[in-house]
This record gives sequence, structure tokens and C-alpha cells, in this order.
Amino acid sequence: MGLIYLDSCLVIYLVENHPRWGERVAGAVALAEGARFGISPLVKCECLVGPMKRGDPVLERAYSQLFDKFADLTMPGPVFVQAARLRAHFGLRTPDALHLACAQHPPRLRGAMDE
Repeated sequence: MGLIYLDSCLVIYLVENHPRWGERVAGAVALAEGARFGISPLVKCECLVGPMKRGDPVLERAYSQLFDKFADLTMPGPVFVQAARLRAHFGLRTPDALHLACAQHPPRLRGAMDE
């Protein structure tokens, strides 16, 4: 199995153990045996807003620890062009278009060129 992109909602459900979706998402992740998961900088940004707004360093740390378990995807210029295309054709909001464009883009892991 290849790389699976996780949207912010899925990461939030995992970390904050959402009453309806937390267990389901955790189960789906566990079932994806051998899969690698990736997140974008946008996922990190969206996930950290709540803990920072509430001044909750424990929850902020929980997110950071989970982020470290996922591949850190980059969002180069072509991702933004694809996001604009998605917005124009489907009327998506900018964050949703960026998530989808990042998921569609051939993965380039942050730091991969440094190895």
C-alpha cells in the first residue's frame, strides 16, 4: 500500500478521541497495515489552532508527537496551481482544495533531498 494522506479532521479525531469518529478513524488506521501516512503543513496549522487558542500545551504536545509519526509532505508551487484549478471547477474552499491537491500531488517528503 502506498502513502495515505490524512486530512486535518482525521488527525483531530485521532488526537482528541472524537466521541463519534475517533475510534473509527483509529480502527481504520490500524487496519491499514503496512501503509505510510502523510500530512501537509496545512494539516499541522489547522490542528494546532484549537490547542493554541485554548492555551493547552498538553494537547499541543500530543499533536506534535503524532505529527512525528507521519511523513511530512511538502506543498510546492504546483500544489497551489492544482488547488486553484479545483476551486475554479468544483467551488471548493481554499483549505479543502489545498488538502486535495496535496493528496493528488506525487509525494515529495520534506528533507528527502537532504538524504
